[in-house]
Amino acid sequence: MLFVIVMAGVLWGIGHLMKAPVQARLYMLGLLYIAVLGVQIALPEGAPLREATGGSPALWLLLGAFVLLALGYRAVLTRLRGRAEAQEAMREAAAPAVPKGPFTDEELERYARHITLPEIGGGGQRALKEAKVLVVGAGGLGSPALLYLAAAGVGRIGVIDADVVSLSNLQRQVIHTDAGQGMPKVFSAQQAIAALNPRIDVRPYNRMLTPEIAAELFAEHDLILDGTDAFATRAMVNAAAVAAGRPVLAGAISAWEGQVTLYDPAGGAPCMACIFPEAPAPGLAATCAETGVIGALPGVVGSMMALEAVKEVTGAGQGLRGRMLIYDALHGEAREIRLKRRADCAVCGGD
Repeated sequence: MLFVIVMAGVLWGIGHLMKAPVQARLYMLGLLYIAVLGVQIALPEGAPLREATGGSPALWLLLGAFVLLALGYRAVLTRLRGRAEAQEAMREAAAPAVPKGPFTDEELERYARHITLPEIGGGGQRALKEAKVLVVGAGGLGSPALLYLAAAGVGRIGVIDADVVSLSNLQRQVIHTDAGQGMPKVFSAQQAIAALNPRIDVRPYNRMLTPEIAAELFAEHDLILDGTDAFATRAMVNAAAVAAGRPVLAGAISAWEGQVTLYDPAGGAPCMACIFPEAPAPGLAATCAETGVIGALPGVVGSMMALEAVKEVTGAGQGLRGRMLIYDALHGEAREIRLKRRADCAVCGGD
């Protein structure tokens, strides 16, 4: 067995020195495997060469079966990934083009109530048209945020979520419908946005957000809206946004209470790690599935997130940079907390 491993190493090393492609080197190892298996089958027991290469064909047959299974699994994953990427590319290609240049008559009528506002006007509406906003999560908070961002005329809206629509979602996730059960949430959201404003360029990402893709994805957008409900995911969003220099509008809800703030170290505000440097103890940050949530609360908080996004893009009013707005729906009260950066923050303290 050791003899065969040494031979395999020598073949791989020779291939590397000759700068042979990896595929060619794998073919060389495959030929070695076939030769060894042939020796095990052809030579009688006790033959020196057979003993030097393992002594029995059973071990090599098991090894071959394991390799075939691994290659088959990899091929299936590659095919599924290619199919998903092809579907996303087709959807992006079929997305209606966002009009460039001056506003069309349709746009002037659609956004007339915005343009009339002195704090927004034509310049602010153009900024919305040229903005690229990414919404992380198409659930309770993402649902109203996505609808109001689309209605406001945000030119490109990305939405990333790996979940599918289920019956329990429909009590609060108003972007989805009963008929959409089982559909990936990002595609359900894309349909709803297209029905509301067909001129929006929607980019659905039907996958889990990971650190590997977050950096590139965040760099393609101007503003991130975080509507997730797990601390680990929020921490990952925060770290990627800090690295990309992008502000994050973060919302959170539980039972009857919600909160909204804008994390933006590049703009002088704290990041999430400044305020929550460590994950809460088990049981202190339960999800909506564990604690329950009043159905309209995500609508209120998600709409606040969309409103703050419009203000951030257009420069209207005073945003929530360095402030956290907390809304108590049960008692109809709202309060504000001032937030400050921490010089020793592990994520943004060195900025």
